[in-house]
Amino acid sequence: MSKLTRPLRSVLYIPGSKDRALDKARGLACDAIIFDLEDAVTPEEKPAARATLAEALKTGGYGNRYKVIRINGLDTEWGVEDAKAAAKMDADAILLPKVGSPADLEALAEIVGDIPLWAMMETPGAMLNAPAIAAHRSLQAMVMGTNDLAKDLQTRFRADRMPLMTGLGLCVLAAKAHAIAIIDGVYNAFKDDDGLKIECDQGRDMGMDGKTLIHPAQLDVANAAFSPSEEEVDLARRQIAALEEVEASGQGVAVVDGKIVENLHVATARETLAKLDAIAALNES
Repeated sequence: MSKLTRPLRSVLYIPGSKDRALDKARGLACDAIIFDLEDAVTPEEKPAARATLAEALKTGGYGNRYKVIRINGLDTEWGVEDAKAAAKMDADAILLPKVGSPADLEALAEIVGDIPLWAMMETPGAMLNAPAIAAHRSLQAMVMGTNDLAKDLQTRFRADRMPLMTGLGLCVLAAKAHAIAIIDGVYNAFKDDDGLKIECDQGRDMGMDGKTLIHPAQLDVANAAFSPSEEEVDLARRQIAALEEVEASGQGVAVVDGKIVENLHVATARETLAKLDAIAALNES
């Protein structure tokens, strides 16, 4: 499975059973959509939701937004049929909830074949098995399920998310070690832009690629937080120019803002500019 290099700053959950929401999503400025057949759909609606979602994806109109279908767990009465149906839909990946080990992904892969898989990381067991899960050949991304994780850990809510840091950190390490994407959990207070920004910045500082969102009102904050800032872009360009100038002259040491610039800094700078270009391409199409 090749690394997913496209922007995933904002990953919006959309109920797979709601025609209006499915239609509205076609015009939203999100990098990816998780079409949800699990938590967002009531038990009595689940069978019909498959047909509703299949028709919406067949109709199309989602542009280059990355399309992910979250099915129900394979241990539920709906999961296997969800997987079979999702494999036939026009989607880019399938998201499995409550992944606890590579065996869970393997069971799904046996049903859907070579379709890329995403894993919900939302249990203590998943945190401890993160390296093995991240190594699965079909896995393309991890999605943090922080609400469920907090419930299982019996934590108190803290704005700094300290009780969740061990689990988040283990998953970030596993994702980076295996070159897959990792998306932060949701922020429940969808009208609290300040709190959302703090949590987005925290996730970005940790190395997350983006954030899952529960409401379109959260898109602008997440997109901004996970995009290179003007200061980061300016510094990247100056670092590249400084090192190239030194290399061309064959003497001296590259220095920017009083700090030595090494090859590793330039590698990061080039990644910053590449991300900026990828975001621009996403917005133009």
